[in-house]
Amino acid sequence: MKLKVCGMKYNTTEVATLLPDYLGFIFYKKSPRDFDRNIPELPNGVKKVGVFVDEKVEVIVDKIEKHKLDALQLHGHESPEICRLLKSTNKEIIKVFSIKDEFDFSVLTNYEDVCDYFLFDTKGKLPGGNGYTFNWDVLRDYPSTKPYFLSGGIGIEEIEKIKKFKNSPASKYCYSIDINSKFEIEPGLKNIDELEKFKHELQY
Repeated sequence: MKLKVCGMKYNTTEVATLLPDYLGFIFYKKSPRDFDRNIPELPNGVKKVGVFVDEKVEVIVDKIEKHKLDALQLHGHESPEICRLLKSTNKEIIKVFSIKDEFDFSVLTNYEDVCDYFLFDTKGKLPGGNGYTFNWDVLRDYPSTKPYFLSGGIGIEEIEKIKKFKNSPASKYCYSIDINSKFEIEPGLKNIDELEKFKHELQY
């Protein structure tokens, strides 16, 4: 299972030394983790993800060029047409869907051909960063073969739960774990020791 650390802002270089597979940078003014600086040089193999919420295509394209993004995470109400348009940038497209205790998986159908990955997050007041997990049992009914990111309030205390999940049929297409707010000293400032411990536990 791969690892994505999202909501990067203040100590990107230190986090990058842990070699997560993805680092997420949020370009959304309403977020306390809104990224308004330059991304430092990252080690090979660490992919840069731009996170957007109902942003204009031209703004996203501008961020791709400025920051040399490898992937786009769409966290709003982006239509399949918008995803298709952005797929032409040849970047990985990650479309987010929010879950609480149930989910209508039929909404995924029109996104199958225009996204590389789905991301399942916890439904809450904010588009991401709500700090608690959803009911992962819902994913038992996942009807797709599209690989997905598992997100939403995952912290160090979820390690045993993740290990159990990895051994369940629901995790068959789980491509990556996505972590953010549970590993922060403050929004955008990550706890390196906790991240290192989590990454090690995730691998064993």
